[in-house]
Amino acid sequence: MSTTGALTGTRPSRARLRIAGALAALLVAAGVVGGPAAQAGEGRAGNHGGRHAGQSTLADLARRHGRYFGSATDNPELTDTAYTALLGSEFDMITPGNGMKWYATEPRQGVFDWTAGDQIVNLARAHHQKVRAHTLVWHSQLPDWLTGRTWSADDLRAVLKNHILTEARHYRGKVYSWDVVNEAFNEDGTYRETVFYKTLGPGYIADALRWAHQADPHAKLYLNDYNIEATGPKSDAYYRLAQELKAQGVPLDGIGLQAHLALQYGYPATLEENLRRFSRLGLDTALTEVDVRMLLPATEEKLAEQADWYRDMTRACLAVRRCVGITVWDWTDKYSWIPAFFEGQGAALPWDEQLRPKPAYFALRDALA
Repeated sequence: MSTTGALTGTRPSRARLRIAGALAALLVAAGVVGGPAAQAGEGRAGNHGGRHAGQSTLADLARRHGRYFGSATDNPELTDTAYTALLGSEFDMITPGNGMKWYATEPRQGVFDWTAGDQIVNLARAHHQKVRAHTLVWHSQLPDWLTGRTWSADDLRAVLKNHILTEARHYRGKVYSWDVVNEAFNEDGTYRETVFYKTLGPGYIADALRWAHQADPHAKLYLNDYNIEATGPKSDAYYRLAQELKAQGVPLDGIGLQAHLALQYGYPATLEENLRRFSRLGLDTALTEVDVRMLLPATEEKLAEQADWYRDMTRACLAVRRCVGITVWDWTDKYSWIPAFFEGQGAALPWDEQLRPKPAYFALRDALA
């Protein structure tokens, strides 16, 4: 939900790119590209959502740059065969949207349920995809047994340690990385007053990283948050924390920039600069939950601007060696979380609700090509 940055640094080719994006929108709307009337099934989800037969996927194109291109998914939508066909073909990294969160994996204290997480891991393995596991520690979507009482520091520390060790061990060797701690800071760079921070202090972050590494020493370990795409108080807080953790020898491999953006707030113009400074600390970065929402209705102009943003984000990642990949927060507007949380907003993803590619999809291909 980025509210920082402005759309600056316009390149001479911007006008041409806007025209191309608008043309793509018209073609989609007319059914020439990806619509129901597409010839020989071209553009349908079962035929790779706009790719011609034999054409490279987004994952193929990203891999040529040494990157991955992924999508989040969630268990309820896995019964949609048209959806899963493209999910299994276009991407090489999958993030479970909810199935690995605390409420799902430990619904009762000490009683673990891996059903949802395992389903997505098994689906990814069947399609030769890796998994960005999400998330071990977060203040939201916690089970009632954890939030419904007051904890002593010793008791909560034991609960946190047991949860991290148990879940990370269960998925040991099955996941590429973990978002170990999610959304630890406020917008002004102060620590978020979570049950973990209030009871254990800021040291819970280092402990969580150590325990995750103990449980799965080969998984990449990330801190992950929104509104840290641009330089500013919140991303500065992560930069300082990363410096401290590295100095202490705490196992931290990367910073995840969620990149939930909105056209009405402006593009994070210092994204590439921000990625570079984390790289200089010896950390990987990734764009982990990308979507670009807009005030509805979607227009050709808004879809063209959205396409520019997807293109620019992708180019920023490609320009920084240690930006390892991009994940969209699900790939189709049909299953986007945005309309349920932001009234009057949506159309945030590269494919529309009919699983047809939008100008953003072609912009991603353009950037990766």
